[in-house]
Amino acid sequence: MVKNQSLAEEITQNTFFKAMTAKKKFEGKSKELTWLCGIAKNLAIDECRRNAKTGELDEVASAASVDIEAEAEDKDTALRIHLVLHELQEPYKEVFQLRVFGELPFSQIGYIFGKTENWARVTYHRARIKIQERIEENE
Repeated sequence: MVKNQSLAEEITQNTFFKAMTAKKKFEGKSKELTWLCGIAKNLAIDECRRNAKTGELDEVASAASVDIEAEAEDKDTALRIHLVLHELQEPYKEVFQLRVFGELPFSQIGYIFGKTENWARVTYHRARIKIQERIEENE
């Protein structure tokens, strides 16, 4: 439905997260698989709507995200990122670590902090910019 593997994986994670947190609401009127597929479909539709509204911002963020995440795979760059992360303020530090190293979706990061998914996206974006700026300063 979303034609993007990483987004589909994130929706899958969110589906199981929502299913686990809303298990009491499952009435048993359908099979569990049908219920999970319904959750996944609704999350995919929500994501498509969200992307339609913030498409331009997401394109910029994903391009920059790919750059910083690709750099993290390089051991030398990973060390520099960790050194910068060590000095980075909260919540930027933890949000970046949860997203990149913990591979958590933004909805779960927002839930951990008691904030919205959008807050997690913005905080991650700002953290990534701060890290890139500090790495460029050190080079």
